[in-house]
Amino acid sequence: MFLRAALLAMVVVLGGCRATLFAGLNTTDRHAGIETTSGIVFDTQHQLKLDVYRPANAEHAPVVVFFYGGSWTHGERAWYRFVGTTLASHGVIAVIPDYRKYPQVKMDGFMQDAARAVAWTHQHAQEFGGAPNDIFVMGHSAGGQIGALLMTDPSWLAPYDLHPTDFAGFIGLAGCYDFMPIPADEKDMLGMFGHDEASQARAQPVRFVSGNEPPMLLLQGTADKEVDPSNAMSLTHVLQAHHVPVTLKLYPGVGHIAMVFAFSRPLKNDAPTLEDTLQFIRTHKSAGAVTAH
Repeated sequence: MFLRAALLAMVVVLGGCRATLFAGLNTTDRHAGIETTSGIVFDTQHQLKLDVYRPANAEHAPVVVFFYGGSWTHGERAWYRFVGTTLASHGVIAVIPDYRKYPQVKMDGFMQDAARAVAWTHQHAQEFGGAPNDIFVMGHSAGGQIGALLMTDPSWLAPYDLHPTDFAGFIGLAGCYDFMPIPADEKDMLGMFGHDEASQARAQPVRFVSGNEPPMLLLQGTADKEVDPSNAMSLTHVLQAHHVPVTLKLYPGVGHIAMVFAFSRPLKNDAPTLEDTLQFIRTHKSAGAVTAH
């Protein structure tokens, strides 16, 4: 309770000081039996790196590639160590990559980075005790848009001879899936996704659903002020219309950042994000062990 109160106070006091906030959250990480490999270069051209968190002696374990949020403009993989270690403590290998952000790149840039990270994971999963057939893509907020687009628009993975159906599932945490038209005052979003309808449509996962997608779990707080819950509802309806297995879970009173902070030890009771994620993985994996507690 003390740790939870202290972290909530940090949220209020620090506000925009994200690095300090996440550092404080990661100090609560106390998981045992976890092996971490940090700073693996998966893109030599742009020197992009990823971190791998895995259970000790993992063998044929399910794998999650997690894309963090940050409005496509900020964020670092190290901030989300608590996500990686928590998943690993439950028998799931977690891969957390960085990707380039706006204004350094527009959508094509960070989508290419994400596709490369997923392809790297598929190629190297066995080296870390993972099962290549049990790779899940997960993302929060902007990372949810990135992950969902990878799993709906097959063109991003095609250069690696991969298809969305090669993956076990997608887990979206308060993701952006249907956000057209982009308001005129959203200068960054217009810069990265374009001003015209055709350009913006390329960024909308709902526009690419064809029935050839993996199962999806969409988690959304009803009190989210950053990403409207209509995004998750819209994607759910389109997936259902195409007979794609999808589970939508709405968390009453839960806000935007709580969706991912619930992976941390002190804030785990704020939303059942972890429990629902693990249940989805258990249901859709073909091998490996996933522990509930």
